[in-house]
Amino acid sequence: MSVLEQFNLDGDTAIVTGGNRGIGKAMATGLSEMGANVVIANRDGEAGQQAADEIASTTDQETRAVPTDVTDEDSVVALVDETVDAFDSVDVLINNAGVAFHKAAEEKSLEEWQTTIDINLTGAFCCAKYAGLEMIDSGGGSIINVSSMSAFIANYPQKHADYQASKAGLEGLKTQLASEWAEYGIRVNNINPGYVNTGILSDDPEERQTWKDEMLQTEFAKPEDIAPLAVYLASDASSYVTGESVTIDGGYTVR
Repeated sequence: MSVLEQFNLDGDTAIVTGGNRGIGKAMATGLSEMGANVVIANRDGEAGQQAADEIASTTDQETRAVPTDVTDEDSVVALVDETVDAFDSVDVLINNAGVAFHKAAEEKSLEEWQTTIDINLTGAFCCAKYAGLEMIDSGGGSIINVSSMSAFIANYPQKHADYQASKAGLEGLKTQLASEWAEYGIRVNNINPGYVNTGILSDDPEERQTWKDEMLQTEFAKPEDIAPLAVYLASDASSYVTGESVTIDGGYTVR
């Protein structure tokens, strides 16, 4: 098998949570371009369907949208069941759904803290659990969590105690799941982006310059800059890679 052939995802089925926009949509598009059937899972069914239709029209691959609340166990079970009913398997799961509340720790409500943990961390576990059960039955798969460079550093000048904790939690989840599920042929890895220009970054010019001053690159990443790594980790090209975290931050954490 050639190197390029190892990136082929023909016949595989991938679930991408939060796949309706930004990094999630870029990764879903990349997987579809490589031959995977893709299921977009997000709360807003209309936005999910629009993204699915756009990806399908671009790639000619079958793409579906399933309205999903990753904090609701029944909703996640329904997502996996619908995916298996449509495509017979779950080969790739990308846990990308996430939120962040910009507020100082001393001002942050417990409700805000819990919401962040529920979506970013507990939601990832719930999706991994039920997708993992299908992967165990079918002989393996790849789980990719979209963590953050924030798992390893403090963000500034923004204040993100709950976000940092949730992303650090994904690091522990990744390591443990990779260990527990290796015997089933399931690989678990994390992608840790830095600042990505998804339209939700602060518009404050001073904040943006503060971030750029810490980077080795001169511009923020585009969502499409993250997609090739997702394809790699989903494919046989990374068959010897598990339990790892790969940071894509334009050199932000180097200094």
